Amino acid sequence: MSIRRHLIHNEKLNPKKLKLINLISFLMGFSQAVLVYVMAYYFKVASGMDSPGVFYLISYSILLVTLLNFHKIIKKFGKSATFYFSFLVKITAMTLLIILGPSPLSIVALIAYIIFANLSWVGLDNILESLSIDRMSGRIRGLYLTIVNAGFVFGPFISTRLLDSFDFSGIFMTILLLDSVIFIIALIGLRNINHEFNQRESVLELVKRVLKRKNVMYSYYTSFTLHFFYALMVIYTPLYLLSLGIGWKDIGIIFSVMLIPFVLLQYPAGRLADKEMGEKELIILALFLMGVSTLTIYFINSSAVAVWAIVLFSTRIGAALLEILSDSYFYKRIDGGDVDIINFFRTARSVAYITASAVSVLFLFVFPLKTVFLLVAAVVFSALYPAFRLADNMSEKEAAKN
Repeated sequence: MSIRRHLIHNEKLNPKKLKLINLISFLMGFSQAVLVYVMAYYFKVASGMDSPGVFYLISYSILLVTLLNFHKIIKKFGKSATFYFSFLVKITAMTLLIILGPSPLSIVALIAYIIFANLSWVGLDNILESLSIDRMSGRIRGLYLTIVNAGFVFGPFISTRLLDSFDFSGIFMTILLLDSVIFIIALIGLRNINHEFNQRESVLELVKRVLKRKNVMYSYYTSFTLHFFYALMVIYTPLYLLSLGIGWKDIGIIFSVMLIPFVLLQYPAGRLADKEMGEKELIILALFLMGVSTLTIYFINSSAVAVWAIVLFSTRIGAALLEILSDSYFYKRIDGGDVDIINFFRTARSVAYITASAVSVLFLFVFPLKTVFLLVAAVVFSALYPAFRLADNMSEKEAAKN
């Protein structure tokens, strides 16, 4: 029988700032989606290498080291200033990508963009947690992720058309414009969010402290699984569809349809977890749906746009649920002062991309491209064990009965 807990932390809701964060997150989601599904292709063009996994490996290895020490930077400079700095570096890297064109130096600029784009999301995450309260975590983060992914839905459709008509320069100019607008909005609206953070410890001490919190670690592995899924699907799905003879415009349509579950499901799922049943059972369901739907990709050889739109749509039903539920579960276990634990939790993305990139490069030396989907399915199914071991959070309905 699972042990249900209702954790209460010292947090204060700020609706006005939350609305501003939601606007920023929508624009950031759109900006990222314009680039994310063509990055692997850019690395391939700029380097002349068939497998771009090594560049993701480098990017996320650097990001991992940075994230493990990110709480020290936030402690010294504050949450707002750290977020602003990350964004300025992003804008600088994107400017260099426009100037340089596909080249070895542009690869360095894109790696820098990947690193600081991720740091800016972690910075926004820290700010969001400071302005939230536990009992509404599922709804707040569900709405936040729904808005982020609403921006994501249109990105692939637009980016593939920009690529087709204006090459990479059109994509980079669009992102630079968007990022500049976001920076101005954030500079005006998110100043002086520098909440107190007093933890003083080394990275090793932090890791030891987190390892003692079993439910946080189980949640970490489900998050790792989600990002392992994202890593290989984002890197290799476009390349696999191109190998089937599907063009960029059609890929843009497929990916936009694929992302619809993130908009439709995340807020209702977060609300359900808050009010009715907690996250545990829904996390298990999400993993099962992800694993089965990803496994089916291996057996599909069609080049029909409708077939791929339906198949990839089905994989994102489970992913959309897992994204919100994993976040909701974790944030009910910590509060806004746990900056170091939040940053540690966000290393799941880096660790997943490092692992996925390294494993896939070796994997594809031996096996054909489509077998990557078998690998992804196996990793997804492996997360069922820690999901079953989670101690469930208590919903409002369950709390009212006690």
